[in-house]
Amino acid sequence: MKYSWQRQIILEIIQEQKQHLTAQQIYAIARDRCPHISLGTVYRNLNTLAENDMIGRVGMVSGAECFDWDPNSHEHLYCRKCHKVFDLNLPENELNALIKGIPGIRAEGHCLTVTGLCEDCNKD
Repeated sequence: MKYSWQRQIILEIIQEQKQHLTAQQIYAIARDRCPHISLGTVYRNLNTLAENDMIGRVGMVSGAECFDWDPNSHEHLYCRKCHKVFDLNLPENELNALIKGIPGIRAEGHCLTVTGLCEDCNKD
């Protein structure tokens, strides 16, 4: 992968924010740093970063796909009230054993998103 200053800006934004951001959110932040960057450039570079395992993707049941600063397989909670995405700390060995126990497949990774209420929204 060749160096691209736009890609570097996008990667820095994702790593600095430590949030699960949509392409639109990343684009808004990137425009503050580089007013001439296009939304298409952001999308292309997000895809390149994800394909090269430099960032992760969080597929959403509803709403826009989010991008994760941690490219390793891990689980998420999507809060249906505040619409934020949070990392979950599930027992990795138990989950991996469950996934590896599925007959007829060879799992190479996983992406699990639980839908519900986050801790703050659950208090209301």
